[in-house]
Amino acid sequence: MSILVTGGAGFIGANFVLDWLTQSDETVINLDLLTYAGNRESLSSLDDDARHVFVQGDIGDSALVAALLAQHQPRALINFAAESHVDRSIHGPEDFVQTNIVGSFRLLEAVRTHWNGLQGDAKQDFRFLHVSTDEVYGSLGKADPAFTETHRYAPNSPYSASKAASDHLVRAYHHTYGLPVLTSNCSNNYGPYQFPEKLIPLMIVNALAGKPLPVYGDGQQIRDWLYVTDHCSAIRRVLEAGTVGEIYNIGGWNEKPNLDIIHIVCTLLDEFRARADGQAYSKQITTVA
Repeated sequence: MSILVTGGAGFIGANFVLDWLTQSDETVINLDLLTYAGNRESLSSLDDDARHVFVQGDIGDSALVAALLAQHQPRALINFAAESHVDRSIHGPEDFVQTNIVGSFRLLEAVRTHWNGLQGDAKQDFRFLHVSTDEVYGSLGKADPAFTETHRYAPNSPYSASKAASDHLVRAYHHTYGLPVLTSNCSNNYGPYQFPEKLIPLMIVNALAGKPLPVYGDGQQIRDWLYVTDHCSAIRRVLEAGTVGEIYNIGGWNEKPNLDIIHIVCTLLDEFRARADGQAYSKQITTVA
C-alpha cells in the first residue's frame, strides 16, 4: 500500500511525511516542485528509507501526476502543495493563482481520471484529502466566536482567495463527479522546518541577529496557533475516519494577538538565549505602519 503526498517538502508536508513514516510501513510517494518554500534537507533523515520515494515535479503537470498514480496505485492523495504566504501574494499574486487554483484544477482532473478507472474496493476506499487554511474565512475580532465548518468564506488576500478557490473546486468535484474528497482547514502552524518568513521563526531569527522585530499596526490581529505535529495527527485522523465530502476545521483553541505571540517568543529567548548586554529582546520590537 502507498499514499501520494503533494507538497511534501514544504513545512507542513515534510512534517506530515516524517510523522507518517514513524507510524506506518506504507510507502509515501512525495511530489514537490521544490520552490522557495520546499526544502529536501527537511527530509534528509529519509535518504536511505525505501518507504520514501521523492519526485521533483509540479502538481500542474497532469501527465506526471497520472503516471505516478498509475505506477504506484496509492490508496489516498494528500494535497499540501500550495503557495502560502500572504505578503508574497500581495506583491506577486500570479504564482498563487497558478499553483493554488490552476494547479489544483489539473491535479483534480488527473485524480478524477485515475479514480474513474479504479474498480471494487480500490475505488470505494480511495480518498483525496485537500489541506487548506482558516484564512479562507477572513479575520476574527476579539469578541468573535471561533470559525466553524459552516462559516461563510471571506478571503482578504490573494493568497486566501486562491485557497478559497481551490476549496470550492474540491467541493465541486465531489458534488459533480462523485470524487471522494475530504477538506481540512487549519489555523496557524509552528514548529520544526518552518520557512523563516513566517511570524514565529522570523521573530526568533531577527531577535538572535539583533534586528528589529516588526509588528504591523497595533499587533492585535488574532490568530489561532497549533503545533505542526498536532496538525499532522489531525490530518491522519481525518483521512482514516472522515466522512467523504465533509470539511474539518483543525485548531488549537489557542487564539492570541500577534503582539502577544511576539512577547512570548521574547520571554522564552530571554530565558534560553539571553542577550549579551542583558537587555530584554522585547526592546527590539518595532511598529510598522
